[in-house]
Amino acid sequence: MTDTLPDRAIATDQFKQALAVHASGVVIITAQHDGVPAGLTATSFSSVSLDPPLVSFYVDRSSTTWPLLSVADHFAVNVLASDQAELAARFARRNIDRFAEPTRWQAGPLGAPLLQDVSAHLICLPHDRAEVGDHLLVVGLVAEAHVHSPGRPLLYHQGRFGRFLAHPEA
Repeated sequence: MTDTLPDRAIATDQFKQALAVHASGVVIITAQHDGVPAGLTATSFSSVSLDPPLVSFYVDRSSTTWPLLSVADHFAVNVLASDQAELAARFARRNIDRFAEPTRWQAGPLGAPLLQDVSAHLICLPHDRAEVGDHLLVVGLVAEAHVHSPGRPLLYHQGRFGRFLAHPEA
């Protein structure tokens, strides 16, 4: 492969355009440290392993939320439902209190904020981290999982949030 591709990378704008055609699920990662809740929207969430049960997400190294999340002893993955685009946008904004009204949440069994009306919650213990380009890869060991509504997921595509519509059975 290295013989056919020179040692170069494409321009950032071209890369973003190519990635925009890939739809991804949307989650909000939440944690609490010293009584201060923190959270951010992630579209890079993925399962990693079944045994042990591992999940991952990426966070921009310049994130102002990451310093709070990084020191927490556990975090929650809140899997968003299709009607939660406003919540996803809220947790993607900077310089606001993401947990103020109209955000509805409660502390989970270990203390991490659990957002209400989401499709599922995964409670995770930090497992591994790695610096990858301008992001950090965060891997969590899933300690608890609760499915609340296996309905339609919120998706991110072409820079916008949207809903999944299944093709009718043939």
